[in-house]
Amino acid sequence: MLRQYLHAKIHNATVTEANVDYVGSVTIDEELLERADIHENEKVLVVDNTNGVRLETYAIKGERGSGVIGMNGAAAKLVRPGDRVILMTFGISAEPLVPRCLLVDEKNRFVRYLEEKAHMIV
Repeated sequence: MLRQYLHAKIHNATVTEANVDYVGSVTIDEELLERADIHENEKVLVVDNTNGVRLETYAIKGERGSGVIGMNGAAAKLVRPGDRVILMTFGISAEPLVPRCLLVDEKNRFVRYLEEKAHMIV
């Protein structure tokens, strides 16, 4: 049976910009995309720890080393600069995936990889 599993997570990121006039998506620093193994145009679940909003969008590449986490389009009305967010992607597999999860600091600089444990009920 195929199931959806967490594939990548950028934990505790700070939104740096919100642009309602942009055509949609979340802009993510290219270095963070690479470290998390998130591809440009990949679907991303955004969880806003500041206000509780959850939304889906897609990733676009931001300037490498800039620390940018930018909410674009309609998402910019729900998630604002300064909000703390978790960005996640999921993969489909018959077996649990080992997710690539990273922690960033207040300026969205890589701090370290996190270990996520897959919990299965047998």
